Formats: sequence, structure tokens, C-alpha cells
Amino acid sequence: MTAAPVEASDAEASAGAFDPAVPYRLSESVSVRPESFGALVYDFNTRRLSFLKTKPLVRVVEALAHHDDVHGALTAAKVPAEQRDQYLRALAGLAQAGTITPR
Repeated sequence: MTAAPVEASDAEASAGAFDPAVPYRLSESVSVRPESFGALVYDFNTRRLSFLKTKPLVRVVEALAHHDDVHGALTAAKVPAEQRDQYLRALAGLAQAGTITPR
């Protein structure tokens, strides 16, 4: 399965769409609890409970705060090149939900 890369157009970027070229971090209102499958994510503002379904995705989310862009976090978490588009889509969903936010 091949997926198109996630890239924000100028209009989307100005509207707050996910842009992997900028730095992100875990939202201040979010708590992450590691679990055997990945992690539980709770947002204290929205009271939304969600899941990070794999430990590698947890590593990427944790690495976001330490890198200049999303690509750096993917590299640090050792995400293989052929899986990057899949992770970018997952991160875009986390950004849309407010779980991660631009720094």
C-alpha cells in the first residue's frame, strides 16, 4: 500500500493544518500513560481519551519536543522510510485532535 506524502498547501498551513516541516510538541493539556500496546492519551480540556496504538508511535510523539521538525522526530525514533507516510498521517490526526501542537 503506497500513500501520498502529507504536505500542507499554503492555504492549509495558514488555516492551521499539520505541517511536518515545523516543530511540534505534546499539548500541555494532554497526559500520556504508557501501556503494553502503546499508550493512553487523555486531554484534560476536552476530556477525550484516545490511544497511541504502537510503541514506535509513542516514541515519535515523545521525540517531537526535542527536534526542529517532525522529520527529525521520525528519524530519532528510527521509523523506516517506507513507513513515514503512515506516521505522518497518524501525526496529522493527532494534530487535528489537538493532542500535539506546533511549538
